[in-house]
Amino acid sequence: MKRRSARQTLMVDGEKFEVSKRPGQRGTYDFTWLTGPNPGYGFTSAVQPARALSIPELEESIRDFLGQVDPATGYID
Repeated sequence: MKRRSARQTLMVDGEKFEVSKRPGQRGTYDFTWLTGPNPGYGFTSAVQPARALSIPELEESIRDFLGQVDPATGYID
């Protein structure tokens, strides 16, 4: 049985993110905004009950994040 990589890159609405599953923390993902204006900036998402998220669910998490970012600063206020 082939396992999905714990780290993957997703393009959402023209923005590139690295998505990493947290080892030993099922349902917890770290997102790093690779094309954002602030190096290393991103967010963490955890779902309860803990379960693996599908690609469309990961993309929706990214869209929610991008919708909160102030375009002037590149950060969530």
